[in-house]
Amino acid sequence: MSGVGIVIVTHNSEAEIGPCLDAAMATGAEVVVVDNASNDGTLEQVRRHRALVVANRTNRGFAAAVNQGICAIGADYILLLNPDAVLKTGVDAMRTVCAAPEVGAVGGKLVDLNNAVQAGFTVRNLPTPVALAFEALLINRLWPTNPSNWHYRCYDFNHDAPAEVEQPAGAFLMFRREVWAAVGGLDEAFYPIWFEDVDFCKRLQDHGYRVYYEPRAVAAHLGGHSIRKILLEKREIYWYGNLLKYGFKHFRQGHSRLLCLAVIVGSLVRMPLGILLRRSFQPIAIHGRVMQLAFRYMLFGPL
Repeated sequence: MSGVGIVIVTHNSEAEIGPCLDAAMATGAEVVVVDNASNDGTLEQVRRHRALVVANRTNRGFAAAVNQGICAIGADYILLLNPDAVLKTGVDAMRTVCAAPEVGAVGGKLVDLNNAVQAGFTVRNLPTPVALAFEALLINRLWPTNPSNWHYRCYDFNHDAPAEVEQPAGAFLMFRREVWAAVGGLDEAFYPIWFEDVDFCKRLQDHGYRVYYEPRAVAAHLGGHSIRKILLEKREIYWYGNLLKYGFKHFRQGHSRLLCLAVIVGSLVRMPLGILLRRSFQPIAIHGRVMQLAFRYMLFGPL
């Protein structure tokens, strides 16, 4: 597939990367795997498939690894593909849409292992302060059909029709190299994962580009690959830290500080629930660190 390069970022992805690479390399596209210091057999699997590999000695995070991968290949069209995603079709349809000069990015259809669309994940609207506050306050868990969450996760979206959208999943996302360069690449401050793809789509639209969804391109996606590799205590810090980073970067100052308050209140609720569910006092330390982080953001802004 002339002109298309597939960038795959791995971290302890030995169990998933084989099928992903089989399908990716069958397209004829240029494929590069950027490995973030895996300590399992990921690199052996990649080298067995004879894919180009960039092996980092430390975990540089998803955004930095994507930027590395793009610099390592010469393709004009870049497809981000998670290691737990297996292409079920080619990506010519995505490239066709992506070729239009006004288009910043194109997402494809993600399905689970039963071929059901991953609704609420494949396509979302850009998060609002209310949507993220509701997430932090557990409102979206207790009342998932609330209007804010319904709008944010696009639960009424028709996944069988192409459409202009706001935020396709970064697990299966194509864009042109020139567009990536024009907006400054992925923001490596979103470390190690979460919100870097949301931020990228937001900046594309801030620069006047349009983002689309193309259902003719399909990938089977296991999901949760990255999350399972992160300890719970670090997972909470990374997720809330990047949520607040996104809020302070893109929301008004008052809304950002109210988001900090929502994180603090939500943590006070999650703490006793976590103690009961885990039968451990570890959630005190975990959510205490989250609250400390939110207080620092509230008082001093971005760190």
